[in-house]
Amino acid sequence: MVWSSAAREVKNEISAVLQRNLKGRPPASDLFGRKGRAWLAAEELPADERLTVDASLRQLDFLGEELAAIDHLVAVEAQGDEDVRRLLTISGVDVTTAVTLIAVIGDARRFPSSRQLVGYLGLHPRVRQSGSGPAHHGRLSKQGSAAARHVLVEAAWMAAASPGPLHAFAARIAARRGRQVAAVAVARKLCVLSWCLLTRGEDYAFARPSLVRRKLRRLELAAGAPHHKSGPQADPVWNRDTDLAERRLAEQAERAYERLVADRAASSGARVGAGATPGRAS
Repeated sequence: MVWSSAAREVKNEISAVLQRNLKGRPPASDLFGRKGRAWLAAEELPADERLTVDASLRQLDFLGEELAAIDHLVAVEAQGDEDVRRLLTISGVDVTTAVTLIAVIGDARRFPSSRQLVGYLGLHPRVRQSGSGPAHHGRLSKQGSAAARHVLVEAAWMAAASPGPLHAFAARIAARRGRQVAAVAVARKLCVLSWCLLTRGEDYAFARPSLVRRKLRRLELAAGAPHHKSGPQADPVWNRDTDLAERRLAEQAERAYERLVADRAASSGARVGAGATPGRAS
């Protein structure tokens, strides 16, 4: 996390130099890729600004090498971890998210319930209550690991964009409270889901096998495994027919979740959302 923040600051410094000197948008989509760097080298800049850009690029290369070394070590350790592989079956969860959660949580069974894990990671709202009056829910407590909350929210944005029950859940919350609140709600849902999978030793029921295979293969390649273009160990490739079939199944699960929520609301006749149960958040 520290290395990523440092790299982001270096990139922002280069962007600030370009803005100060009224440079237009680069022709390359990635300013720090091969074409982007060639464009940077050809731009005319004052001597002091050129020194800043060149020094920042050297620092960015150094940080990239350090991050690659860290990613390799993490991949080697995570490759044989069954808990990491289990979390990778969840939509939106990548290796960084899975490894961070396992590092922060440790043994998930030490938490008697998912609610305690949510509180441990600071994803529960503060509750203010006076006497026997109604409880008022505020902002997140943000206790515990900030790194775990960060990766969960990042994973929540990815999960909310993929078809499946998590997409339907995010859309339902976003319609009432906005996308930012929905992202936090999905992050809390991912936390609960992770606790269930880890304590029960199960994979995600709505996993898309081809996507999981690609995640695992990327993990193996990061750990130093050789590329295989053919044979039984060939690298998984994007198969249009397989992806469409798995996507349809995910969309069916999403519609089933929507019907479940609608039927539950119709049968209970109660309020939905944070006020459905007094004293609890959704």
